[in-house]
Amino acid sequence: MTRLDRVFIAGTDTGIGKTHASCALLHALRGAGHDAVGMKPVASGCEETPEGLRNEDALALQAAGPAGVAYAAINPVSLRAPLSPHLAAARDGVTVALPPLTEAFERLRAHHAPVVVEGVGGWLVPLAPGLMASALAQAWELPVILVVGLRLGCLNHALLSARAIAADGCRLLGWIGNRIDPAMAAVEENLATVRELLPAPCLGVLPHGEPPQHAARHLGAAVEALG
Repeated sequence: MTRLDRVFIAGTDTGIGKTHASCALLHALRGAGHDAVGMKPVASGCEETPEGLRNEDALALQAAGPAGVAYAAINPVSLRAPLSPHLAAARDGVTVALPPLTEAFERLRAHHAPVVVEGVGGWLVPLAPGLMASALAQAWELPVILVVGLRLGCLNHALLSARAIAADGCRLLGWIGNRIDPAMAAVEENLATVRELLPAPCLGVLPHGEPPQHAARHLGAAVEALG
């Protein structure tokens, strides 16, 4: 199997645990001997700090990756308002464009592999007029791992996301289930349905409330899928 040096982590929605899954995957990859690094190309909802704008998700990716990688390398576009990136960028007077993001991605890829690129929101979130989050996976030829937030409604969201990923010409490498609702009814039956209907293998199911470094043990199949 050819080793993949990049992967895009998409989500079925906002708040379904893309960062948790990305960090768990980074721990799993690094535990298997890979020099994996995370990237959050665009992040909204950043807070002012003495070091500049910082995003909680990007900081988590930084902490789960190799030491010494600068924050700006992981999150090149930081936006203040906790809104869709195209709206947050407009408020900050920032233009989000693909070429600078591509340059940042290539700089990371030159020194680390694989690069785990975390998207923002769902597959079709606008980053700027005419630029969707999905364009990153398309332009950088990233295979996609879809994080399915296990809660009521996840079947529809998972199937629609898979259709959109395929329609955009991207490869769905597999999916990770994330137990975001510990009280979800019929969770095993829902998991069986996703396994049956999604056109890609399950690469792991993350339990509720387990920190990423421990949840990494559930992602052996994801590490194997990346080679």
